[in-house]
Amino acid sequence: MTPPPLQACHVLGRSVTVTAGDVELFTYTYRPDTPTPESPKPYLHPVRTLAGEVVSLFRPHDHVWHKGIAWSLPHVGEHNFWGGPTYVHGRSYVQLDNNGSAVHREMTALSVSDDRAEIAHRLDWISQAGRPVIDEHRALTAVVPDEATWALVFETSMTNVSGAPIDIGSPTTKGRENAGYGGLFWRGPRAFTGGVVDSPDGPGTADELRGKRAEWFGFRGRHDETGDWSSIVMVDDAANPQHPPQWFVRSEEFACLCPAPFFSEEVRVEDSATISFRYAVVIAAGDRGEDGVRLLADLGRAALAGTAAGGPA
Repeated sequence: MTPPPLQACHVLGRSVTVTAGDVELFTYTYRPDTPTPESPKPYLHPVRTLAGEVVSLFRPHDHVWHKGIAWSLPHVGEHNFWGGPTYVHGRSYVQLDNNGSAVHREMTALSVSDDRAEIAHRLDWISQAGRPVIDEHRALTAVVPDEATWALVFETSMTNVSGAPIDIGSPTTKGRENAGYGGLFWRGPRAFTGGVVDSPDGPGTADELRGKRAEWFGFRGRHDETGDWSSIVMVDDAANPQHPPQWFVRSEEFACLCPAPFFSEEVRVEDSATISFRYAVVIAAGDRGEDGVRLLADLGRAALAGTAAGGPA
Protein backbone atom coordinates (compact mmCIF):
# COMPACT_ATOMS: atom_id res chain seq x y z
CA MET A 1 0.00 0.00 0.00
CA THR A 2 1.06 3.58 -0.62
CA PRO A 3 1.63 5.63 2.55
CA PRO A 4 -0.91 8.44 3.05
CA PRO A 5 0.24 11.92 1.92
CA LEU A 6 1.43 14.43 4.50
CA GLN A 7 -0.12 17.82 5.14
CA ALA A 8 0.70 20.59 7.62
CA CYS A 9 -1.53 23.09 9.41
CA HIS A 10 0.24 26.10 10.93
CA VAL A 11 -1.37 28.02 13.78
CA LEU A 12 0.67 31.17 13.27
CA GLY A 13 2.86 32.01 16.23
CA ARG A 14 1.98 28.89 18.22
CA SER A 15 2.05 25.41 16.64
CA VAL A 16 2.31 23.19 13.56
CA THR A 17 0.21 20.04 13.11
CA VAL A 18 1.35 17.40 10.59
CA THR A 19 -1.32 15.07 9.20
CA ALA A 20 -1.04 11.84 7.22
CA GLY A 21 -4.31 11.16 5.42
CA ASP A 22 -6.98 11.68 8.08
CA VAL A 23 -4.63 11.09 11.06
CA GLU A 24 -2.94 13.98 12.89
CA LEU A 25 0.52 12.49 13.45
CA PHE A 26 1.70 15.20 15.82
CA THR A 27 1.33 18.78 16.91
CA TYR A 28 4.55 20.68 17.55
CA THR A 29 3.81 23.54 19.94
CA TYR A 30 6.75 25.88 19.52
CA ARG A 31 5.35 28.75 21.58
CA PRO A 32 3.71 27.16 24.66
CA ASP A 33 1.84 28.84 27.50
CA THR A 34 3.75 26.83 30.11
CA PRO A 35 4.15 28.22 33.66
CA THR A 36 7.70 29.35 34.49
CA PRO A 37 8.34 26.63 37.17
CA GLU A 38 7.85 24.01 34.41
CA SER A 39 10.65 25.54 32.27
CA PRO A 40 8.67 26.53 29.14
CA LYS A 41 9.93 24.83 25.98
CA PRO A 42 8.56 23.50 22.66
CA TYR A 43 7.07 20.02 22.69
CA LEU A 44 5.35 17.41 20.52
CA HIS A 45 1.92 16.29 21.73
CA PRO A 46 -0.27 14.57 20.89
CA VAL A 47 1.88 12.11 18.95
CA ARG A 48 -0.01 9.35 17.12
CA THR A 49 0.66 6.22 15.14
CA LEU A 50 -0.72 5.99 11.61
CA ALA A 51 -3.51 3.91 13.17
CA GLY A 52 -4.50 6.97 15.20
CA GLU A 53 -3.37 5.74 18.64
CA VAL A 54 -1.87 8.41 20.93
CA VAL A 55 1.62 7.46 22.12
CA SER A 56 2.51 10.53 24.20
CA LEU A 57 1.40 12.04 27.49
CA PHE A 58 1.08 15.73 28.33
CA ARG A 59 1.61 17.32 31.74
CA PRO A 60 1.05 14.19 33.89
CA HIS A 61 0.14 14.93 37.51
CA ASP A 62 3.25 13.17 38.82
CA HIS A 63 5.65 15.27 36.70
CA VAL A 64 3.79 18.20 35.18
CA TRP A 65 6.93 19.32 33.31
CA HIS A 66 6.86 16.13 31.20
CA LYS A 67 5.31 17.10 27.86
CA GLY A 68 5.08 14.46 25.14
CA ILE A 69 8.44 14.53 23.37
CA ALA A 70 10.67 17.45 24.29
CA TRP A 71 14.33 18.49 24.30
CA SER A 72 14.80 19.00 28.05
CA LEU A 73 17.99 19.57 30.04
CA PRO A 74 17.91 19.62 33.86
CA HIS A 75 21.42 20.99 34.53
CA VAL A 76 22.78 23.61 32.13
CA GLY A 77 25.33 25.29 34.31
CA GLU A 78 23.24 26.72 37.16
CA HIS A 79 20.05 26.64 35.08
CA ASN A 80 17.19 24.14 34.91
CA PHE A 81 15.68 23.79 31.43
CA TRP A 82 13.90 20.56 32.39
CA GLY A 83 11.25 21.93 34.71
CA GLY A 84 10.26 21.47 38.32
CA PRO A 85 12.71 21.35 41.22
CA THR A 86 16.47 21.00 40.78
CA TYR A 87 18.47 18.15 42.30
CA VAL A 88 20.88 19.48 44.95
CA HIS A 89 23.15 16.86 46.49
CA GLY A 90 22.42 16.41 50.18
CA ARG A 91 19.08 18.23 49.90
CA SER A 92 17.33 16.11 47.23
CA TYR A 93 15.05 18.14 44.94
CA VAL A 94 14.70 21.83 45.71
CA GLN A 95 12.52 24.39 43.94
CA LEU A 96 14.94 27.16 42.97
CA ASP A 97 14.55 30.36 40.98
CA ASN A 98 16.44 28.84 38.06
CA ASN A 99 13.76 27.51 35.68
CA GLY A 100 14.82 28.82 32.29
CA SER A 101 12.78 29.00 29.08
CA ALA A 102 13.49 27.98 25.47
CA VAL A 103 11.73 30.79 23.59
CA HIS A 104 10.82 30.69 19.89
CA ARG A 105 12.49 33.51 17.94
CA GLU A 106 11.72 32.88 14.27
CA MET A 107 10.61 30.17 11.88
CA THR A 108 13.33 29.33 9.35
CA ALA A 109 11.64 26.53 7.40
CA LEU A 110 8.15 25.10 7.01
CA SER A 111 7.46 22.83 4.04
CA VAL A 112 5.49 19.70 3.21
CA SER A 113 5.34 17.21 0.35
CA ASP A 114 3.51 13.91 0.00
CA ASP A 115 6.12 11.97 2.01
CA ARG A 116 8.07 14.60 3.99
CA ALA A 117 7.32 17.52 6.31
CA GLU A 118 10.00 19.90 7.57
CA ILE A 119 9.91 22.42 10.40
CA ALA A 120 12.87 24.52 11.54
CA HIS A 121 13.20 27.48 13.86
CA ARG A 122 15.54 29.46 16.07
CA LEU A 123 15.16 29.64 19.83
CA ASP A 124 16.64 31.73 22.62
CA TRP A 125 17.33 29.88 25.85
CA ILE A 126 16.82 32.46 28.59
CA SER A 127 17.50 32.13 32.31
CA GLN A 128 14.69 32.79 34.79
CA ALA A 129 16.42 36.09 35.50
CA GLY A 130 16.22 37.00 31.81
CA ARG A 131 19.84 36.44 30.75
CA PRO A 132 20.74 34.75 27.42
CA VAL A 133 22.23 31.29 27.81
CA ILE A 134 21.93 29.38 24.49
CA ASP A 135 21.12 30.25 20.88
CA GLU A 136 19.55 27.16 19.29
CA HIS A 137 18.62 26.20 15.74
CA ARG A 138 16.27 23.21 15.64
CA ALA A 139 14.90 21.15 12.75
CA LEU A 140 12.20 18.46 12.74
CA THR A 141 11.57 16.27 9.71
CA ALA A 142 8.73 13.73 9.46
CA VAL A 143 8.85 10.94 6.87
CA VAL A 144 6.45 8.06 6.20
CA PRO A 145 8.25 4.96 4.89
CA ASP A 146 5.17 2.70 4.83
CA GLU A 147 1.46 2.60 5.64
CA ALA A 148 1.97 1.63 9.30
CA THR A 149 5.17 3.47 10.26
CA TRP A 150 6.49 7.00 10.36
CA ALA A 151 9.71 8.57 11.61
CA LEU A 152 10.64 11.90 13.11
CA VAL A 153 14.19 13.20 12.79
CA PHE A 154 15.05 15.72 15.51
CA GLU A 155 18.14 17.90 15.02
CA THR A 156 19.53 20.63 17.23
CA SER A 157 22.57 22.90 17.26
CA MET A 158 23.09 24.85 20.47
CA THR A 159 25.56 27.74 20.78
CA ASN A 160 26.67 28.96 24.19
CA VAL A 161 26.01 32.71 24.35
CA SER A 162 26.21 33.04 28.15
CA GLY A 163 29.66 34.64 28.17
CA ALA A 164 31.29 31.77 30.10
CA PRO A 165 31.77 27.98 29.78
CA ILE A 166 28.69 25.86 30.55
CA ASP A 167 28.74 22.33 31.95
CA ILE A 168 25.69 20.31 30.89
CA GLY A 169 24.86 17.43 33.21
CA SER A 170 22.17 15.45 35.00
CA PRO A 171 21.08 14.61 38.54
CA THR A 172 23.56 11.72 38.38
CA THR A 173 26.48 14.04 37.61
CA LYS A 174 25.30 16.05 40.63
CA GLY A 175 25.34 12.99 42.91
CA ARG A 176 22.05 11.08 42.49
CA GLU A 177 22.71 7.51 41.41
CA ASN A 178 21.12 6.17 38.22
CA ALA A 179 19.11 9.34 37.49
CA GLY A 180 20.97 10.55 34.42
CA TYR A 181 17.99 11.90 32.52
CA GLY A 182 18.26 14.84 30.15
CA GLY A 183 18.10 15.23 26.37
CA LEU A 184 15.36 14.10 24.00
CA PHE A 185 12.74 12.74 26.38
CA TRP A 186 9.62 10.74 25.47
CA ARG A 187 6.88 10.23 28.07
CA GLY A 188 4.49 7.45 27.16
CA PRO A 189 0.78 7.03 27.93
CA ARG A 190 -0.35 5.77 31.33
CA ALA A 191 -1.44 2.52 29.72
CA PHE A 192 2.15 1.82 28.65
CA THR A 193 3.22 1.39 32.29
CA GLY A 194 4.61 -2.12 32.58
CA GLY A 195 5.32 -2.33 28.85
CA VAL A 196 8.26 -3.97 27.09
CA VAL A 197 11.62 -2.20 26.91
CA ASP A 198 13.79 -3.27 23.96
CA SER A 199 17.53 -2.87 23.38
CA PRO A 200 20.00 -4.23 20.81
CA ASP A 201 20.74 -7.05 23.29
CA GLY A 202 17.07 -7.92 23.68
CA PRO A 203 14.24 -6.89 26.02
CA GLY A 204 14.67 -6.40 29.74
CA THR A 205 13.34 -4.56 32.76
CA ALA A 206 13.95 -0.85 33.10
CA ASP A 207 16.06 -1.43 36.20
CA GLU A 208 18.29 -3.80 34.23
CA LEU A 209 18.62 -1.55 31.21
CA ARG A 210 18.76 1.94 32.69
CA GLY A 211 22.23 3.39 32.19
CA LYS A 212 23.12 0.91 29.44
CA ARG A 213 24.98 2.28 26.41
CA ALA A 214 23.36 1.49 23.07
CA GLU A 215 22.70 3.02 19.66
CA TRP A 216 18.94 2.59 20.07
CA PHE A 217 16.23 1.63 22.53
CA GLY A 218 12.60 0.73 22.00
CA PHE A 219 9.34 0.47 23.89
CA ARG A 220 6.24 -1.59 23.18
CA GLY A 221 3.01 -0.69 24.95
CA ARG A 222 -0.68 -1.55 24.89
CA HIS A 223 -3.47 1.01 24.74
CA ASP A 224 -6.52 1.31 26.91
CA GLU A 225 -9.93 1.17 25.19
CA THR A 226 -8.76 -0.59 22.00
CA GLY A 227 -6.29 -3.07 23.51
CA ASP A 228 -4.03 -2.45 20.50
CA TRP A 229 -0.26 -2.19 20.72
CA SER A 230 2.21 0.40 19.47
CA SER A 231 5.99 0.26 19.13
CA ILE A 232 8.43 3.17 19.60
CA VAL A 233 12.15 3.20 18.77
CA MET A 234 14.62 6.04 19.35
CA VAL A 235 17.94 5.99 17.46
CA ASP A 236 21.03 8.01 18.36
CA ASP A 237 23.06 9.39 15.45
CA ALA A 238 26.62 8.05 15.29
CA ALA A 239 28.02 11.60 15.14
CA ASN A 240 26.43 12.69 18.43
CA PRO A 241 28.67 13.54 21.38
CA GLN A 242 28.98 10.61 23.79
CA HIS A 243 27.69 8.10 21.18
CA PRO A 244 26.45 5.54 21.99
CA PRO A 245 24.66 7.23 24.88
CA GLN A 246 23.57 5.84 28.17
CA TRP A 247 19.78 5.53 28.32
CA PHE A 248 17.37 6.69 30.94
CA VAL A 249 14.38 4.37 30.67
CA ARG A 250 11.41 3.43 32.79
CA SER A 251 8.55 0.96 32.40
CA GLU A 252 7.35 0.84 36.00
CA GLU A 253 5.80 3.93 37.61
CA PHE A 254 5.63 5.36 34.07
CA ALA A 255 6.88 4.75 30.54
CA CYS A 256 9.74 6.82 29.15
CA LEU A 257 12.77 6.71 26.88
CA CYS A 258 15.68 9.15 26.85
CA PRO A 259 19.06 8.82 25.11
CA ALA A 260 20.97 10.77 27.74
CA PRO A 261 24.34 12.11 26.53
CA PHE A 262 25.00 13.72 29.92
CA PHE A 263 23.91 10.71 32.01
CA SER A 264 27.05 10.18 34.10
CA GLU A 265 29.54 12.72 32.71
CA GLU A 266 29.16 16.45 32.23
CA VAL A 267 29.88 17.92 28.81
CA ARG A 268 31.50 21.34 28.77
CA VAL A 269 30.49 23.83 26.09
CA GLU A 270 32.90 26.74 25.88
CA ASP A 271 31.64 30.27 25.39
CA SER A 272 30.61 30.79 21.73
CA ALA A 273 31.05 27.06 21.01
CA THR A 274 28.30 24.95 19.41
CA ILE A 275 27.17 21.43 20.29
CA SER A 276 24.87 19.43 17.98
CA PHE A 277 22.70 16.32 18.24
CA ARG A 278 20.50 14.28 15.87
CA TYR A 279 17.95 11.57 16.67
CA ALA A 280 15.32 9.50 14.91
CA VAL A 281 12.07 8.55 16.63
CA VAL A 282 10.24 5.74 14.81
CA ILE A 283 6.56 5.26 15.64
CA ALA A 284 4.73 2.15 14.49
CA ALA A 285 1.31 0.63 14.89
CA GLY A 286 1.22 -2.83 16.44
CA ASP A 287 3.48 -4.95 18.62
CA ARG A 288 6.43 -5.46 16.29
CA GLY A 289 8.18 -7.97 18.54
CA GLU A 290 11.94 -8.23 19.02
CA ASP A 291 12.75 -8.75 15.34
CA GLY A 292 10.34 -6.05 14.22
CA VAL A 293 11.80 -3.51 16.63
CA ARG A 294 15.23 -4.11 15.09
CA LEU A 295 13.73 -3.34 11.69
CA LEU A 296 12.32 -0.12 13.12
CA ALA A 297 15.82 0.80 14.26
CA ASP A 298 16.97 0.23 10.65
CA LEU A 299 14.26 2.64 9.49
CA GLY A 300 15.53 5.16 12.02
CA ARG A 301 19.06 4.89 10.64
CA ALA A 302 17.70 5.35 7.13
CA ALA A 303 15.75 8.44 8.21
CA LEU A 304 18.89 9.92 9.76
CA ALA A 305 20.87 9.21 6.60
CA GLY A 306 18.12 10.72 4.44
CA THR A 307 18.17 14.03 6.34
CA ALA A 308 21.92 14.25 6.88
CA ALA A 309 22.33 17.13 4.43
CA GLY A 310 19.45 19.18 5.78
CA GLY A 311 20.18 19.66 9.47
CA PRO A 312 20.21 22.93 11.36
CA ALA A 313 22.96 25.40 10.53
